[in-house]
Amino acid sequence: MSDWERSSTARVIPPARPRKLAKVPFVELADGRLQGVVSSGSDIGRVYVSSVAAGTYAFACSTNNNRPCGGAHGSFCKHIAALIGEAVLQYGTERVVRYLKIEVPEGEADGATLTTVMRGTRPPADTTKAAASVFSRFLRHLAYLEHPPVTTPLPEMQFFPPTRAVA
Repeated sequence: MSDWERSSTARVIPPARPRKLAKVPFVELADGRLQGVVSSGSDIGRVYVSSVAAGTYAFACSTNNNRPCGGAHGSFCKHIAALIGEAVLQYGTERVVRYLKIEVPEGEADGATLTTVMRGTRPPADTTKAAASVFSRFLRHLAYLEHPPVTTPLPEMQFFPPTRAVA
């Protein structure tokens, strides 16, 4: 067992390339989807929770108030396209392609190509319910920005049981 596996911290994988967080502040590959939060271009107080399911490419996009995105009618809206582009920057093209199970011609994969290769379909009803949990995780990540930088453990992050008996 390596040192990081015995510690109470997880390895942080650096982004494939630096990215700006203003447009897409939160992106993750989780729960069988590429999902995240995308800022509105017209209203500073509005964000969109967008997702694309792995394999089926079923997509969902709605505001933080659960109102459907006006641009997501039968194809990806600009929020989903931005999410895909930022995922490529964060995780790298190969990892996004592998996770979403996209078949792309060799050497032709970038954010724009991935968007055109996937044929969007209207999401099943349960896909849109995931928006609440994605937005909740995003807010939880924002809360950690409020903590002062310290090297001591945060009590709410100590949910793992000890791996060896304490005497």
